[in-house]
Amino acid sequence: MPKSTRNTGKSWTPQDVKELRNLAKENTPTRVIGLKLGRTENSIRSKAQSEGISLKPTNQSPYNRRKK
Repeated sequence: MPKSTRNTGKSWTPQDVKELRNLAKENTPTRVIGLKLGRTENSIRSKAQSEGISLKPTNQSPYNRRKK
């Protein structure tokens, strides 16, 4: 992951936090969330912790894959 991304150093907007919450709820991997929000993986983890958002995987596969 690159050390700097397009939103590094910028403050989080309420929309950013809402999107983080939705992506975490959908069981999106942390690196992918970072890419989508333009932030580093560490900043995603830090903000999730401060907002009380769990990044731990739930009992489902990422991207809602289903085995056939």
